[in-house]
Amino acid sequence: MADSAFFSPLSHEGILAVRGSDAGKFLQGQLTCNINYLSQEHASLGARCMVKGRMQSSFRIVPEGNGYLLAMASELLDAQLADLKKYAVFSKATLSDESAAWARFGLQGGDAALLALGVTPPTEAGATVRHAGLIAIAVSAGRVELWAPAEQSSAVSATLAASLPEGSLNDWLLGQVRAGIGQVMGPTRELFIPQMINLQAVDGVSFKKGCYTGQEIVARMQYLGKLKRRQYRLALDQQAIPAPGAEIFSPTHGSSVGEVVIAASTGVGCELLAVLSADAVNDDNLHLGSLEGPRLHVLSLPYELDRDREIQR
Repeated sequence: MADSAFFSPLSHEGILAVRGSDAGKFLQGQLTCNINYLSQEHASLGARCMVKGRMQSSFRIVPEGNGYLLAMASELLDAQLADLKKYAVFSKATLSDESAAWARFGLQGGDAALLALGVTPPTEAGATVRHAGLIAIAVSAGRVELWAPAEQSSAVSATLAASLPEGSLNDWLLGQVRAGIGQVMGPTRELFIPQMINLQAVDGVSFKKGCYTGQEIVARMQYLGKLKRRQYRLALDQQAIPAPGAEIFSPTHGSSVGEVVIAASTGVGCELLAVLSADAVNDDNLHLGSLEGPRLHVLSLPYELDRDREIQR
């Protein structure tokens, strides 16, 4: 179903809300994305780093009401909320878990369903359309996240089901893998810097915004061009889906050369995003789980890394 139209509830993520008169100012000093670029018509990817530049979370951030909503892997939410609260003590900003207040759906090829809800389908990645409390965000070609207040969940789900078959979360994640959009999960918390999952290539990092936690490390990596590990898309013939953080080995190097970011089944095998050393990718001798594990094959990504373009954001 991953290649056809469907909708899927996004049950794997929670919502961290930051609200109040200082919400934007507070987040500007904490996140990799530029809060000043956000608007009612535009959302963004982003990350929150520790001082050493490793990501504690990555998310999609959306302006809403008197603040911002950050959708991230559910297993990250409590720890990220606790850490951010320590820095918000002197700000007029309140942080809370609003996961129960929202229902979120992933739509692929869902323009007709959106129109049935009165929502004009957004197109360019990050473009956001709002109608009657609903928020629709284009995330990649043909794919939209639909956010609905919890009280509208049943009605929205019924309207979607009238126009689209219901797919699985795996179907949605396979589209995310093919779009090359990496994500921090519980096992990979504080493992990667943003450029390792190509976050700067999908507008999740701003190099013009000024200081934020971890900014010095992230900027130095971009300007000095010393990134030795980055995200690649790979295929695996086996159907068993590797977990985030699973190691990838190279017999040529005789060691582990990277980790799985996210993975999804294709029905006959699986595809995944993984952070790998460039040398190991060039050797084309990659195996999952051990030196003798199943062979991995490198696939293309739908974007090019362009350091000059990326630093203009």
